[in-house]
Amino acid sequence: MTLIDLHEAAERLDRWFTECPAAAVAFSGGVDSALVAYWARRCLGREGCTAWTADSPSLKRIDLEIAQAFCADHDIVQRLVETREIDDPDYARNASDRCFHCKKTLYRTILAELAKSGDAVWVCSGANLEDQADYRPGLLAAADASVHHPLLECGIGKSTVRALARHHGLRVWNKPASPCLSSRIPYGQPVTKEKLARIEAAEAWMLEQGFPVCRVRHHGETARLEVPADRIQELKLARPDFSGVFVVLGFARIEIDDEGFVSGKLNRAIGKAGTGV
Repeated sequence: MTLIDLHEAAERLDRWFTECPAAAVAFSGGVDSALVAYWARRCLGREGCTAWTADSPSLKRIDLEIAQAFCADHDIVQRLVETREIDDPDYARNASDRCFHCKKTLYRTILAELAKSGDAVWVCSGANLEDQADYRPGLLAAADASVHHPLLECGIGKSTVRALARHHGLRVWNKPASPCLSSRIPYGQPVTKEKLARIEAAEAWMLEQGFPVCRVRHHGETARLEVPADRIQELKLARPDFSGVFVVLGFARIEIDDEGFVSGKLNRAIGKAGTGV
């Protein structure tokens, strides 16, 4: 990524936002939506930008804290909305279109709140160029709700997103992908608040042990742990020290995935490309 590339990407975003009357950014706290929120604030001012974060059991508390800190750092008005998608049977049954139902609920909630003011506001997502080649049922929900995708529409992919975020001093520029906790539950196995809490507690403990990139996959009574391939042996050596912790958290046993962390692994069961989960 050269400075000329970054300059061109920045110009594209600047031009894109000249057409936007105001932006309501669906903001998860990740680098993609963070860059969109930052750029909306930069181009439209404080009154023209709001960041909407879905506060639900599937969102890690640490990610919520990161999202709140980001908005405070950049003087962005943040709205927390209780989307309650877990109460939707279509979401809770956890079929391969789970993300569609999640995003549908989020966008409908945002649009309903925006309708109260009657102002012209575009709902924007953090989808980037590479998401088009991925399995993203959430994009179908976005299309149904007429959501705009500044990064994707400007032809900006993930590496450029991170480079732009770093160039503009956004602390989340290198934040690892952190999809929702429901993505740790294999398709077809119901999503419950209890499972989500168990997964979150387990991953929080893994973070405390020095594994910032990890997944705790919920396979019934078994917790299947994924860490980067170059840290698998380290995890195995530490296993005797933490097996009891997982029992306390509600798992009868643990397994260490010898392949290591691979984005989108659970989607292999439905023959789809990875989705960062």
